[in-house]
Amino acid sequence: MGITVYGIPNCDTVKKARAWLAAQGAEHVFHDFKKQGVPPEHLTRWLEAAGWQKLLNRQGTTWRKLDAATQAAAADEAGARALMLAQPSVIKRPVVEWADAQVTVGFAPEDWAPRIGR
Repeated sequence: MGITVYGIPNCDTVKKARAWLAAQGAEHVFHDFKKQGVPPEHLTRWLEAAGWQKLLNRQGTTWRKLDAATQAAAADEAGARALMLAQPSVIKRPVVEWADAQVTVGFAPEDWAPRIGR
């Protein structure tokens, strides 16, 4: 299992993360939420690794555009999971599955460097 980066291609943070990995010579696969959706079994793993509060991006445009009832329905893990499957853009990006099966959320080059042997 190699490195898989999950996100949307026009997200600035995802662009930075992918460019950083390429600059380090770290081969990776990109999974586009918009075109390929969120694999439910992977979302389960991400929720276990990071927690729904960290994975649910309440700062983004997608969240702010949701009506109050939809936001309120995401007040626990089950509701957040359902929203993430229905609207993948509310997932904080990028989500990375590393070769060692660990999962990280967000871009942190200082944390990523040791993962790729730098």
